[in-house]
Amino acid sequence: MKKVVVTGSNGLLGQTLVNLLLKEKDYQVIGFSRGENRSGRNDFEYVSIDITDKTSLYRKLSEHKPDVIVNTAAMTNVDICEINKEACDKLNIDVVQYLKNYSKDNNTHLIHISTDFIFDGKKGTYKETDKPNPLSYYGLSKLKSEEVLTKSTIDYTILRTILVYGKVYDMSRSNIVLWVKKMLEEGKEITIVDDQFRMPTYVEDLALACKLSIDKKALGVFNVSSKKLLSIYEIAQQIAEVFMLDKSLIKPISTEVLNQRAKRPEITGFDLAKTEQYLGLAPKPFREDLQKFKEKLT
Repeated sequence: MKKVVVTGSNGLLGQTLVNLLLKEKDYQVIGFSRGENRSGRNDFEYVSIDITDKTSLYRKLSEHKPDVIVNTAAMTNVDICEINKEACDKLNIDVVQYLKNYSKDNNTHLIHISTDFIFDGKKGTYKETDKPNPLSYYGLSKLKSEEVLTKSTIDYTILRTILVYGKVYDMSRSNIVLWVKKMLEEGKEITIVDDQFRMPTYVEDLALACKLSIDKKALGVFNVSSKKLLSIYEIAQQIAEVFMLDKSLIKPISTEVLNQRAKRPEITGFDLAKTEQYLGLAPKPFREDLQKFKEKLT
């Protein structure tokens, strides 16, 4: 039986991964997160912890002695990271350093989640080996977190992902699919950028990538997303179509006019060949994943 600590176990990916691992008897799951357990289940051990507190993090990890740590905790609000760089560094870089140090001392496999925002978006469809050049502080913090691992000697897996969406028992924040769906259901007009291109990721697929990384002990960097590049405007339109909502409420806007605080890459998207080959994860088009998500909601 593998003992797995999931940091950020109250988050969207954290809860989804805990649910997935607990479907099988091969894992003992320990959730690390801030505050109360929000997963709606009590069949795993939950530790209420501030993981930015190095001393208590080391103490709790030493008590549980995990074989694998999956770090799903991060500060992901791109504009807030731009404003509050210190808090961003604490969660996105320092915590990874602590987890790396623990993993080195205890021969633990560390799985870490990263992002397409480490790239400048000038090229699109990035391979794992392409040169990063982040435009935002969030992207820089995630690149630095990757470097903590790539420059180390530990067993690590980095899963880079894009625009993660889905739904879990108790959510502290929304995501693009739930937000667009809610606004259109309320008959509200929304403006969506039409000159940024992404490959959104269904959280169930990202959780499965985490599980496959554990099972196969797949080390190195892997890209995880859906497989077709779409503008964010097209993403919103497909959400409207799948949920049978009024897509005339969706109005296009340019990045320049929207004028967000942090710069966003124009075209990201991933080359998924390595993930298919080594993890055995077959990426699907966004619309297909969205249909699956819709069925899960009903």
